Amino acid sequence: MRITALGFLLLLLAATPAAARPTAIVSMGDSFISGEGGRWAGNGSEPFGTRSGTDRAAFGCGVLGCEYDPARVYGASEANACHRSDVAPIESAPIAVEEKVNLACSGAKARDLWPGTEGGTEHFGEPPQADQLAAVARRDDVRMVVVTVGANDVGFGELVVDCALDWARSPEDEASTCHRDAEARIRNALPGATRAVTAALHGVRRTMRAAGYERSDYRLVAMGYASPFPEGQWFRYPEDGWSRLTEGGCPVWDADADWAADRATVDLGGMLREAATTTGAEYLDLADAFDGHQLCDRRAQRVGAPGPSPLTAEWFRRLSFGQGSTRESLHPNAYGQRVMGTCLGLLFTRPRGYYACADTPGEYLNGIRLEELR
Repeated sequence: MRITALGFLLLLLAATPAAARPTAIVSMGDSFISGEGGRWAGNGSEPFGTRSGTDRAAFGCGVLGCEYDPARVYGASEANACHRSDVAPIESAPIAVEEKVNLACSGAKARDLWPGTEGGTEHFGEPPQADQLAAVARRDDVRMVVVTVGANDVGFGELVVDCALDWARSPEDEASTCHRDAEARIRNALPGATRAVTAALHGVRRTMRAAGYERSDYRLVAMGYASPFPEGQWFRYPEDGWSRLTEGGCPVWDADADWAADRATVDLGGMLREAATTTGAEYLDLADAFDGHQLCDRRAQRVGAPGPSPLTAEWFRRLSFGQGSTRESLHPNAYGQRVMGTCLGLLFTRPRGYYACADTPGEYLNGIRLEELR
């Protein structure tokens, strides 16, 4: 039997394997994972120029000072304030894939991650993150999706601002603290936020299934938060006077710092862990990943000469109203984001499960370690 030219072509095509899609990892969520704050390598003691070498947006520096272009760090996302930095956790994770896709956006809430057909909303002019994930999942071979969201759903940022205002408006002998009211507000908001975050993870599952993935084809990770402040006992500035604001950028009372470090972070982590359990996702806790390098921690220091070093610098951006964007305040800086990326890299080498990431005093990325949670 003769084979026509068309038949021969069809046989040839059938025998040719389909081109492999590029492998990819993806991040979704809010400013904690998008890379907000990545402009800064520690917090400098000099207010101008390169800010003691910490301002990664500085260029063209000379005797008259420097020019600043945040897009050098945030790229195109500087225009809409999503602030996806070049060292965001998904970008800096040492995972051997061909594509690293950051869909997270500063200020996002859980509903911004839902598929549009399920009520997902646009944020900063961008479609719902699940809809963006759908396009990536069809184009690439997605190996891992990491989600951090929920802090904006419980108003954590606004609560921290309230704590700073309480510190500024009251003297030490009549301290007006915020932690009791803040804890009550978070507790009231947690049930709704947990449902919203769970729906976001379910939305990721459905989006991936619609793109042809089985659960075994990829890893879905809910990653927790860390407090920008250490416990009050570790502050290097006293509660009285103004040094916590003017020098440290950490204007909170010790009792409120204790709440942020020991309660708020636990509440947010519990929310994400519950959502992970419900959806069959993994959970990565970061509560101890920045120990010794949080704002105003006496085990760290403000950057001066000869310049920044991750071994001694703070890994969070200070509260600042005069340098860069105020939105960057109290977020992991470039050092902190690389730490988070290292945590993800370690997770990727482990079996699926629940883990906690922690640092080692006196070390940087080589001292990051994972411990399995029970």
